[in-house]
Amino acid sequence: MSRKLLFFLCCIILSAGLFVVAWLPAGAQEENSPSWRFGVIESYESPEHADRLNVGWTRIPFNWAEIQQGGPQTWTARLSDEQIKAEKAAGRLPVGLLIGIPEWARDESRLPAGLWLSHDNPNNLWANFVREGVSRYQGDIDHWIIWNEPDIGDTEIAHTWDGTVADFAQLQRTAYRVAKETNPDAVLHLAAFTYWADYYAGTEQYMARLLDNIRTDPQAAQYNFYFDVATAHLYFQPNQIHDLLNLFTSIMRERGLGQPIWLVETNAPPKDDPAWPVPNWTLSVTQNEQATFIPQALAAALAAGAERVAVYKLIDTEQDRLANPEPFGLVRQDGSERPAFATYRIAIDYLSEAYRAERERWNEVGQIRVDQPDRTTSVLFARLPQWQQAQVTATDDTAVLVDMWGTKEVITPTMGIYSIDLPPARCSQSIGDYCMIGGPTYYLVQSADVAPPTATPMATATPTPTPTILPTFAPTSKATDPPLATPAIQVTSPSELASLPEETAGPALAGTETPNQEIQALELPGYWMIAGGVIVIMLLGTIFVATRRRF
Repeated sequence: MSRKLLFFLCCIILSAGLFVVAWLPAGAQEENSPSWRFGVIESYESPEHADRLNVGWTRIPFNWAEIQQGGPQTWTARLSDEQIKAEKAAGRLPVGLLIGIPEWARDESRLPAGLWLSHDNPNNLWANFVREGVSRYQGDIDHWIIWNEPDIGDTEIAHTWDGTVADFAQLQRTAYRVAKETNPDAVLHLAAFTYWADYYAGTEQYMARLLDNIRTDPQAAQYNFYFDVATAHLYFQPNQIHDLLNLFTSIMRERGLGQPIWLVETNAPPKDDPAWPVPNWTLSVTQNEQATFIPQALAAALAAGAERVAVYKLIDTEQDRLANPEPFGLVRQDGSERPAFATYRIAIDYLSEAYRAERERWNEVGQIRVDQPDRTTSVLFARLPQWQQAQVTATDDTAVLVDMWGTKEVITPTMGIYSIDLPPARCSQSIGDYCMIGGPTYYLVQSADVAPPTATPMATATPTPTPTILPTFAPTSKATDPPLATPAIQVTSPSELASLPEETAGPALAGTETPNQEIQALELPGYWMIAGGVIVIMLLGTIFVATRRRF
């Protein structure tokens, strides 16, 4: 073979390789490690699906009433040590949730016996349980959430805490002191609060009352006010996810506290999945609306300064049908994926490297700017059941427009503006003047026009939508109950629903081709197969030509 022919072959191979790389989705041109910012609850129920999502953290429940049901000398955890180590080996940070009280450990007030004793007193049974758990899993689990939604009253099925606010402050204080002494690397999370329990009761937010109680402790400042991270559980409404995260953050900042906040649970479970139909739904959500909710909720949380976000939950289980009235899983019990699984994968790909986010427009159009080191991504969607147009200032001569299923096109601006037509929201549930969940979500990706900050101060909440600097590192510092119904709900009537446009995002629901299949068809292995075929054809053609010339 001549040098000229060899050079020609090399050019063909190089060109084909560049062609493949140019068509890879953002973030997929190199082998990605899991996204530390985004997680999914109970990933261990289906590790292979968690791997496909590329999530970087999960939550594992440790219910004292189950683990030590037989007494203080027993330990029967829901997950084996091998399962926990497998989660960590897969690149997912395990976050433990400590909750529950076995009957033998309760006092006459149904609180942990000895709770108000010193944390190092052997008769403080809660302290003993925390010490055993933190010690047993040290190095595998270093993050611990203390309890779950203690603000829910005793008349509700989701009630978990029988004590006062002062009692709960003591529970948190004890856990913090014990965990830090047992494992200096331990990170202690405050329990998540519902917001709605106090809203309906007309009382001050539980978080505010708890922090005020903690601040009366003269040693609180010495121990970081007994928590390193605040947590939240917020569902259904991207608008309120943004506003309530800001509210919780402002409650901390007003008291001089600078801890970050994680959105540990979010979702909008659908009512129309044939695998799990819901006749008595909380709020009206279709499967495609759940799929549109995911990127909108993630972007809203980032704009509110959330350090990490997780979706509740990965997969439906048999126990879920007893505990939850609606299907929260991104994956059905039979292993098939709901449309929201696909949109979460794409959202993780396009939002993972965020260091700053800002809600730029929030009226008939939702427009959230997410800054990343090498690009700026505008998350765009209509908030009304009519077509809308978003206008984004151009920072480059071209941009990539990506729909929520991952389909891309290159577009150019007009007079320095990208004008994006946004399909209407299905709006099967309205809240006030807008649709609860917006229409199909788009990502407009441009090359970065600003350099990322060299230092990233902790996120601060403000009442106006100013840019939020997001932390770019982890802080050094009972299975989930269904969400409560939201107030001020304006339900769309059947006659109004009949006049709305058909859903424009994604394909039909269960039983037909799903967007997940489209996504799978565009995955990285598919690119290489196509590229390989092109290269083989070119090589064969070149060899054929060379052979003919020789003979």
